[in-house]
Amino acid sequence: MQAVPSEFLAIDRKERANRPFFDLDLRPPETRICDFEDVVIEFRPERAMVEAARCIHCPDPAPCMTACPTHNDIPSAMWLIEQGRFAEAAGIYHKTSTLPEICGRVCPHEALCQGSCVLNKHQKPVLCGELEAFAVDYERRTQGYRIPLGKPTGMKVAIIGAGPAGVGCADILLQKGYSVTIFDSKPDPGGLLVYGIPNFKLPKDVWQEKWEEFEKAGVTFVPNTYIGKDKTIDSLFAEGYEAVFIGVGSEVDAKMEDTPGTDLPGVYEATDFLIRANVPQDQLPDSMKEPLEIGRRVAVIGGGDTASDCLRTARAWAPRKSPACTAALKRKCPAARSDRQMAKDEGAKYRFLTQPVKFIPGADGKLAAVECIEMKLGEPDAKGRRKPVPVEGSNFSIAVDTVILALGYWPDPIIGKTTPDLETHDWGLITVKDKATGATSREGVFSGGDCVTGPDLVVTAMVGGRKAGLAIDEYLRNKK
Repeated sequence: MQAVPSEFLAIDRKERANRPFFDLDLRPPETRICDFEDVVIEFRPERAMVEAARCIHCPDPAPCMTACPTHNDIPSAMWLIEQGRFAEAAGIYHKTSTLPEICGRVCPHEALCQGSCVLNKHQKPVLCGELEAFAVDYERRTQGYRIPLGKPTGMKVAIIGAGPAGVGCADILLQKGYSVTIFDSKPDPGGLLVYGIPNFKLPKDVWQEKWEEFEKAGVTFVPNTYIGKDKTIDSLFAEGYEAVFIGVGSEVDAKMEDTPGTDLPGVYEATDFLIRANVPQDQLPDSMKEPLEIGRRVAVIGGGDTASDCLRTARAWAPRKSPACTAALKRKCPAARSDRQMAKDEGAKYRFLTQPVKFIPGADGKLAAVECIEMKLGEPDAKGRRKPVPVEGSNFSIAVDTVILALGYWPDPIIGKTTPDLETHDWGLITVKDKATGATSREGVFSGGDCVTGPDLVVTAMVGGRKAGLAIDEYLRNKK
């Protein structure tokens, strides 16, 4: 931890804890629903210094560090930002994180670092997420950042998937001196960061600048290559790769197979909708280049972060329309509280404990309405959980032109099916023998991220990739 003057520790904490809090500045709802630009207004340097000075520098281990999956040294970064040493603060984040400018924007800070800040007891937490993004953005604009490269080992590693897990693994391997090739089924790198998260949460230029760091470091990117169809893991080893990392995520949309009408024109799956609504035409897969048709009345089925992203995307796509989010079988909406509030500010409506049972076509054969039934929480089971049950006779219909199904995700089982001796479970999730290393049942094959854990956070996927990168280095050095 950064050295802090002893007189500060003795005198300053109480005064800091009582300093006034100023929340994030957001663009007005009536403005931001008309475009896909960033919602959060970036800190000015003076504003960043004032906010960082609210940190009271808890004794090690600080709760914010413990709650952060990367274990960023947040107190040290806050101290440096307070002093105006922004690029030095960025260096703190680079030590433990591959994607600090991205995690600073998309992490659910209220459930991680900020949620663990001791100021929550009597005040508002330090806005450490926004400060993280500010420091790294400042560094890039003023002096740039290069991934430190290790002495070349002469060995090459294949990474499958150019999302958070894949680039986390690549970052470590580059620093250890390996030649890295990343294969991805999409035309451009980024995975979820490009093809899943809307621009108003993560501007595409932020990712593009990050990817340029990998290009300068010598990473080879192979697009439009579906491992399991176009190539196999066995063929990668045959091409001379000495280890393989699987970081393909969990991107197969969950279905409503027993609900009539899900195949009607006007019913979209979340992935298809988000990609076609948020990604520039030249980055779209060939199968997704047909323009979206979004009506005036939009409903999103689901209650998680993806549902909120779909809801706010639909609102920005057509600001005069009135999309409503119907949270199916949810007692509470699990989406981040801040996202949910932004959606409400932008005019969205939520309806909980509601289950769609049928999608109804109009005379033209396109979606015209959705029939729903109200639910209530049943009696607690042996573990105290109350399962939603239908309320008899409560069926009703809502006129809609567009429905987006944001019901969660499943893994793609194809790599497990095409790779001998690679163990999988739960419909295709990859089994790892050791969570600390990502080692799988197949020698030389490692994995991390959502294809191991199921759908989770960007930061946890990145951490999984970094851990696997360290393990691959150890494996290859021992093997050599």
